[in-house]
Amino acid sequence: NKPEWYLTQVLMWIGNHSKFLDDKIQPILDKAGSSVNAGLEFSRALVMLILEKLAADIPCLLYDDTLFCHLVDEVLLFERELYSVHGYLSSFPSCMHILSEESCFQRWLTVEKKFALQKMDSMLSSEAAWISQYKDITDVDEMKVPDCAETFMTLLLVITDRYKNLPTASRKLQFLGLQKELVDDFRIRLTQVMKEETRASLGFRYCAILNAVNYIATVLADWADNV
Repeated sequence: NKPEWYLTQVLMWIGNHSKFLDDKIQPILDKAGSSVNAGLEFSRALVMLILEKLAADIPCLLYDDTLFCHLVDEVLLFERELYSVHGYLSSFPSCMHILSEESCFQRWLTVEKKFALQKMDSMLSSEAAWISQYKDITDVDEMKVPDCAETFMTLLLVITDRYKNLPTASRKLQFLGLQKELVDDFRIRLTQVMKEETRASLGFRYCAILNAVNYIATVLADWADNV
C-alpha cells in the first residue's frame, strides 16, 4: 500500500550516484571506446527491478480501487521525474509498459471512468456549479464560464496528462474513447438540467448552460491540433 517507498528510493539512488557515475565510471567507458552511458544504464537496471516489483504487486491490487489508483498515481509521478529530472530515455523499458498490459490497462480504464463520473456528480451538485469563478473580473471572464464547465475541461486535461506517455497509440486511443464517453455523458447531464429550465430561458442557469456549451466547444476546437 506504499509503492512510493520503493519508487522514491530508486529516484534517490539514481540522484545520489549520478555524480560518481559521471565523474568516475563514464571516463573509463569513454577511454575504452564504449558508447554506454553509465548513468542511464544504472537507471535502466534499477527500473528493471521496479518492473519486477510491479509485475508481482499489481495482481494483488487489481480489485482494490483505492490501492490500485494510488499505485497508478505514484507510478505516473515516478515516470515524470525519471524523464524530466534524470533524462531517462523513452526507448528504455518503463513502468508504462506494465500499466499497458491487458488486465492492468482495462482495470485502469475502469477506475479512471469511475472516479471521473464521481467527480462529475460532485461538480454538478455543487452550489457554485453554475457560477463563474471570475465573475467579478470582467477582462478575464468574457465567456462567463460556469464553474462546472471549467472543472470538467480540467478533468479531461488531467486524464490526457495521465495517459499521454503510454507507449502505443492504440492504448492512447482507448483513453480518448473514454474521454469521448465523458463528453457525451456531460452533454446529457446539461440537457437534463436545461429541460428543467426551459420555462425561464432567460434565467441565470439557462444562460449558464449555454455559456458552458460554448466554452466546451471552443476548447475542444482548440485541442483539435493536438495529435
